[in-house]
Amino acid sequence: MLTEFESRLFDEMEEALVREADSEKAAGMKAYMKNRFDFMGVQKPERTAIQKTYFPQLRKMELSGESMLHHCWQKNEREWQYLGMDYALAQPKALPQNLVDWAYWITEKSWWDTVDLLATRGVGFRLQNDTALRDEVITQWRNAPNMWLNRTCILFQLHYKKQTDVQLLADLCMQYAESKEFFIQKAMGWALRHYSRTDAQWVINLVEQQPLPALSKREALRLL
Repeated sequence: MLTEFESRLFDEMEEALVREADSEKAAGMKAYMKNRFDFMGVQKPERTAIQKTYFPQLRKMELSGESMLHHCWQKNEREWQYLGMDYALAQPKALPQNLVDWAYWITEKSWWDTVDLLATRGVGFRLQNDTALRDEVITQWRNAPNMWLNRTCILFQLHYKKQTDVQLLADLCMQYAESKEFFIQKAMGWALRHYSRTDAQWVINLVEQQPLPALSKREALRLL
């Protein structure tokens, strides 16, 4: 629950978004996202200006990233989800702790524009130094029927560099090697390409040894 002052700030922030709304831009943004979400037509520069006005006040009120994300995920317009992530992910040491919440944000209003940031900047940071929790969560999510949780398992180590659990990455690539899902094939290639900056030969060996989808191979070797 938001406090009275927090609710007032959100009302003011919504009014600011409405002032910047552009129906023509909204139509283009909606089309770009395959008509999955409604937009107000407020693009990133305008959103950033609004955030600079209201985020410091919300932080002064000690509004948690968890509360911000939950509030923004109840809104219909996609700009709200972007605002929620920008607020929460900017404070990695204060990220929400409960992985059930992360699963909710990943599986509700799901598309690559939110899932990839939640996976790499949220879940990835949350699990980086907690291997026991990592094992528990990834074991559940890699076998879940939800494709976006599967994609999160592939991508959460994207920024780990030398800390990457390469055996886990290889195991995930083998698990999903026969997947026909575009977003899974793309994620495998993206994760491998990113890790090739750390260990190119490891990625080359994996691609040569595992029967990955053609899309995943192309993406994995793009920098090589």
